[in-house]
Amino acid sequence: MCCVDLDTFFVSVERLLDPSLRGKPVVVGGRRFGRGVVTSASYEVRGFGVRAGMSIREASERAPADAVFVPGHGDEYSDYSRRAREIVERYSPIVIAASIDEHYLDLRGCERLYRRSEDDDDDATILRAVREMTAAIDRELGLPSSAGIATSKSLAKVASGLAKPQGVLLVRAGAEADTLAPLPVRKLPGIGPVAEARLMAVGITTLGQLVAAPETSLRPIFGAYTSGIRAASRGDGDDELGRERPAFREHDPHGVVAGTISNERTFVETSADTASEVLSSLCERVASRARSRGVLAGQLTLKLRYTDFVTITRGRTFTPTSADLELHQIARDLYREARTRDLPIRLLGLAVAKLRLATVQLPLFDGGARRSIAVDRVRDRFGYHALHLGSSIRRRR
Repeated sequence: MCCVDLDTFFVSVERLLDPSLRGKPVVVGGRRFGRGVVTSASYEVRGFGVRAGMSIREASERAPADAVFVPGHGDEYSDYSRRAREIVERYSPIVIAASIDEHYLDLRGCERLYRRSEDDDDDATILRAVREMTAAIDRELGLPSSAGIATSKSLAKVASGLAKPQGVLLVRAGAEADTLAPLPVRKLPGIGPVAEARLMAVGITTLGQLVAAPETSLRPIFGAYTSGIRAASRGDGDDELGRERPAFREHDPHGVVAGTISNERTFVETSADTASEVLSSLCERVASRARSRGVLAGQLTLKLRYTDFVTITRGRTFTPTSADLELHQIARDLYREARTRDLPIRLLGLAVAKLRLATVQLPLFDGGARRSIAVDRVRDRFGYHALHLGSSIRRRR
């Protein structure tokens, strides 16, 4: 089992787009002292305590004066993720995307494909092949990556983290428990900050201590998952790759009418004015994806989450359309219905459903459908961000 992780992926792509960012502390997610959360932080700025998921405001206060804050380029990330996957697929017949910057490979049985006379054993063969793969990602795309190889998915993930930056680590069969035992409990996938704090409260700080702890200490923390967590802490994790998670959840094969098309944006908090801009941008995105898929949507659902994590959803059905102007009007109405409290907003999301194949014929008075097609053609040539609704762009004095 192999986990390939593109190191500081969003930062790395931004540095490809703007080489002047190389070697500088970079924060991706928004403008300095703006709203939103950190998507990625370069190693140069992590020493100041800046981490992904932190608010842009807090990151702005912690980051050095020369740190560069960039909003990000979603379309470019998706493209580079796709190209990295194409390279990864050369090395294994089974590849599963865990996220936009992480893939799992099943390398069982591949030893015979890559074996060379100088390899000491099968482990040496796989280790060399994975090193060749990460080198190919760097050579062909300019993206650094790290990889972990182990007998289970969870341990391969841990190994890829230990290999950073830009390394490859193989944990041999039989060495799993010794590798994991000295590591902090947070190194194991599935143990988050809340579980870590509860473990520390009972004196458990390493995975070795977790394995040795009595069931009565762990059951109140992990409940029904206790046995699985303990097994993974010994290195006895599952060797199944799991399900595919397409990058940004934007997987839009043409002509598919099943399911929904959705996009969300999370904030630390946002004002009503900023929410209006985000709502407009989300409308553009889901409408553009519907047109890319060649479908019309007959239902729109809005999700709004306040900073106290209370979540409101509102939906409406209508005559099927893929015009962003029409969807924007409906989304604004739903937003007004859902926005009943004065608390700041943490998340906004839109999903379109009741999809059907689009017909070629367009009505004369089409509510923006023809304009949308023209916009799509400009975006195809110059990129998605070449044109936007005025309401999607922050007003500047």
